[in-house]
Amino acid sequence: MSTDLEERIAHLERLTEELSDIIADQAREITTLKTRATFLLEREAAREAENPGGVVFGDERPPHY
Repeated sequence: MSTDLEERIAHLERLTEELSDIIADQAREITTLKTRATFLLEREAAREAENPGGVVFGDERPPHY
């Protein structure tokens, strides 16, 4: 019975370490995504400040067509 408990504990310790690594990776990715989202929001705000008014659609033809 002692061996069974030791095996279970070893398995749980390994699983805990794996989950901890996954959480750390996700935290880094979330930080990166937050940084990128902030950058994109700031860039879009600057673009809107330069060209207020019009809404540009991706499939819209330019005015010279």
